[in-house]
Order: sequence, then C-alpha cells, then structure tokens
Amino acid sequence: MQAWTITGAGPHRLNELQLQDMPAPTPRAGELQVRVHAVGLNPADYKVIEGGSWQTPHVIGMDVAGEITRIGAEVTGFSVGERVFYHGDLRRSGSLAEFTVTRSWSVAKIPVGVSYEQAAASLCGTLTAYQALYRKANLRLARTVLIHAGGGAVGLAALQFAHQLGLTTITTTSARKRPLIERVGADVIIDYHTENVTERVLAATNGRGVDLSINTIGGEELAADVDRLAYNGQLIAVGDGYPQHFDFDGKALGLTRSGLGGVYRSNDFTSIHDLATMATTVGDLLAAGKFDPVIDQVLPFDQAQAGLMTLQCGENLGKIVVQI
Repeated sequence: MQAWTITGAGPHRLNELQLQDMPAPTPRAGELQVRVHAVGLNPADYKVIEGGSWQTPHVIGMDVAGEITRIGAEVTGFSVGERVFYHGDLRRSGSLAEFTVTRSWSVAKIPVGVSYEQAAASLCGTLTAYQALYRKANLRLARTVLIHAGGGAVGLAALQFAHQLGLTTITTTSARKRPLIERVGADVIIDYHTENVTERVLAATNGRGVDLSINTIGGEELAADVDRLAYNGQLIAVGDGYPQHFDFDGKALGLTRSGLGGVYRSNDFTSIHDLATMATTVGDLLAAGKFDPVIDQVLPFDQAQAGLMTLQCGENLGKIVVQI
C-alpha cells in the first residue's frame, strides 16, 4: 500500500514527509483493518511530525473514514464492508495510507447518507467540542457560553452544539474567519484584533459575565477569562498551557481540562469507547442535516503534504480533507 511517512529522530519539517510503498497492517485480536477513503487533517498531525522520532517509517494522520476489510479475533458487532469512522491513536501507525488498523471499541459506523468526507471532517475538533459541552460542562444552570476562536474546528462545532442546547453564544474571531461563524451562526461575534474581548462579553451579558467559557487558546487567556465569567462560572480549558496565577476563589469558578489526546494512553476501556459513542451521535446529526462539518478543501491523496502545510500556515477556512 501507499502511505505518507516520516522516519528518524525529530524534530522534523513537513517537507520531510514521504509517500512510499509499505506492507498493509494486519489486525490483531480486538482490532479492525480499514480501507481508508477519507482523512480529516488536524494541527495535531503536523505537531506530531515536528516533534516525533521513529526508527522505522511512521504513518501519520489520526482521523479516518473508510470501510472494514478485515476483522481481528474477539471482535463483535462489525462486518466486512461496513462503513466506519474514528479518531485514532497518535502513537500508532496512522491514517494517511490506503489501509490502517485500530482498536474496534473506538470505532463508529457511518450512517446512510453521510459521505466519507463528511465523516472524516467531523472527528478530532468536533469530538473535542462535543466532549467539552456534553461531558465536561455542568449545563443545569448555564445560559451563556463564550467560545474562543469560533472560526476554528473546535469553535465551529461548539457553536453548533451550543445552539442545539439553547445557549446564548458569544465568540471571538478574526475578520477573515467571520464568514465561517456567520455560516453556522452566533449571537455575538467579537473581533479580537479590534475589540476588547472582556468589555464586549460583559456588555453582552449586562455585566454579569458568561456561565461557561470554552477556551482553546490557553496560557494567559485562561486567566483573562476570570473577569469574563459569572459567579459559579465554568472554564473548560482545551488550549495548551496554564498561566502562573488564577483567582478562582472570588467567583467560586470551576476549571476543567478537556482533550482527546490522552484517552488512548489511559488504556481505560470506558473512555476509549466513548469516542465511538460521541462519533455515533455526531454521525446521526450529520445524517439528519443538523451538523455542518464546514469543509474548505477536499484534496487528492498525493496532495496531503500540501494540505498539512496549508493548515500549518493557517490559510484554510474550514476543514481540509484528503481523499484516498
């Protein structure tokens, strides 16, 4: 099979990626072999390339939509030929290949009427947003939500889920990505380049602040959210890094970390299987026309490297999907 690979000690650059022939992986007990039809590209893909080291060629990519071609021992509930999609384990041989292998309990079935491209575009960022709202946040008293970087993959998905929950949505963006937010909708849009985010949030909430912030920026922006949150507010941290100072006591604020990256390292069956549970729900929303994955480009397999470079430079407007 053909696959996009990186080899040797890091750090690496994206121009070191190679498209090469290699044997197709064989499923072991509890695993599925999938013929890959589409892959959604993510920032984590080029971050792994830049920082990783491998003695043998490592196939990159983690989001997969394809069809089952072989089934390992001890696997139930799946059949050869079924269409599936899943968010994969970055430590394993990845998805930018003609075939890949994964543990069966993280895999969801693609509903009728949903394309491989739609499914592949609705994994990493979408499941992160779903996890933040439906797994991490206490929504009992929440009425308002601040979604940072609303034009990114997590933000666009979070805006759509927040609408479905009946939350008033406030989001930050640049002028360049504002059309994406207008496509999915937001109650208040703040241009963080030209406006004071804290002042706009407080004005939009009559000085009270928001009940919930989904913060994909991290660092000092987490500390800045303290002034934007209402009493008993909740901060869901998706972005990397924490500031040295937090004042949570004054408003009795809660801080929760949300992220998909460590779930496979946990080896916790329940948490890994929840990836499939969340993806199943997203698939149903796609089939019902209630979720828009906001696809920017669909590229052929031989342009995967160029797609990653576009993503790294921040030149995309929506998801980049590679067809295989």
